[in-house]
Amino acid sequence: MLRSQVLKYLLDMESAISEIEKIVDLNGFNYSDFSANFMAIRAAERDLMIIGEAMSKLKKIDSNIDISGTRDIVGLRNMLVHY
Repeated sequence: MLRSQVLKYLLDMESAISEIEKIVDLNGFNYSDFSANFMAIRAAERDLMIIGEAMSKLKKIDSNIDISGTRDIVGLRNMLVHY
């Protein structure tokens, strides 16, 4: 069961990363275009929250999982959700 939970969270992160890559592609790597598009901003924020939440749950399942930047990823999620 734990293995399927770990896989689910990894797939959630992979899916959110793919969506962020699409947002970047749609805005042509142009920050001005991105920052003027509130839907793109909200979508990217949501995807970052999904990644942070999945990372947090992964670490609770198995604290030995070694993914660099875990604290920063979860911290960004917390900032987006609570501020």
